[in-house]
Order: sequence, then structure tokens, then C-alpha cells
Amino acid sequence: MNEIIFATNNKHKIEEMIAITSGKIHLLSLKDIGCVDDIPETSDTIEGNAHLKAKYIHDRFKMDCFADDTGLEVESLGGAPGVYSARYAGENATYQDNVIKLLHDLEGKQNRTARFKTVIAFISGSESKYFEGIIEGKIIEKPRGDSGFGYDPVFVPKGYDQTFAEMSPDLKNTISHRALASRSLTNYLLNKIK
Repeated sequence: MNEIIFATNNKHKIEEMIAITSGKIHLLSLKDIGCVDDIPETSDTIEGNAHLKAKYIHDRFKMDCFADDTGLEVESLGGAPGVYSARYAGENATYQDNVIKLLHDLEGKQNRTARFKTVIAFISGSESKYFEGIIEGKIIEKPRGDSGFGYDPVFVPKGYDQTFAEMSPDLKNTISHRALASRSLTNYLLNKIK
């Protein structure tokens, strides 16, 4: 199969995607293609940001490309941090900064229902496709676990008692929002090349 660019420099995302796709797709990262551009993420939706990133790389490198965007949506915060999840505590926030702000904003709130949503935008030639993955869960009061990244230490998926950060990568890569969206993308691509 032809090479496909995954428009990210996030090594955690790349590792997860390689594990999820089981080597069935030959992925190239932005580093692999020598792209160091600051890709715009100016949309106010998760879908919009995924599309912007994929289109930016597709237009410049003329190769099949996909990009994802993910948001944590917390019910009692009106869906926040949502599209601003990566910069919830400010432009240069660390994962820990974002978790601290989230827990502060949830202090005293009984409803801690949340969900992770990933949207992947895939562009090939003039075709654009979208693949979505959602996992429901809740935000706990204190971080637990040291695997994963982002909000993983405070998110417990529905039906489990471990946070994403306490789970083995194999389990997380089977049930996560990114896994669900990635599987849909992988199935689509594999059907295309049959």
C-alpha cells in the first residue's frame, strides 16, 4: 500500500496509531517527511481542526494524508474543554497544567460525566472522509497511573475502574476514542485497496 502521512508530531499519537493499525498501513509522521511547519488549528470544532491539518499537509506534499483532533468534553462544564483541550490552561500548557485546571474547575461538582471524542480527517486526491470515535466515562478527583498522556490519569472509561493511565497500552488501544476512529479509518483504507 502507498505511504500515508499522519499529520502529527505527537510521538504518543504515532505510537498508538502504529499499534492500532498493526502495521497494515505504512505511516509517515511529519518528522519523516521533514515538515516542521506550525500547522494552523484555528477552527472552533474538532472536525474543523482535523480537516485543517490534513488539508494543509495534503496541499503541500500531494500525498494521501490524515490528521486527527481530540477533545475531552465534560458535561457539567458545558462540553469544555472540548476543542481547546490541548491548551485548556493556556497556549503553552503542559498535560499536567491542563489536568490541574480541569480538576480545579470541577471542584464541588457532583456530575463528573465526560467523554473523549476523536475525529480523523482523511484526504486522498479530491476526496475527504471523516471517522469519529467516542468513549464515555467520568473524571475522577485525583490523577492515577503513569501511562498514557493528556487527561488519561483522570479519565475512567465507562465499564472500567482503571483510568486510561492505569491501563496497559494494549487495552487502551483497543477501547479508546482514537482506537475507534482509527479502526474505522483502517477498515476503509484496507477495503479501498482490495
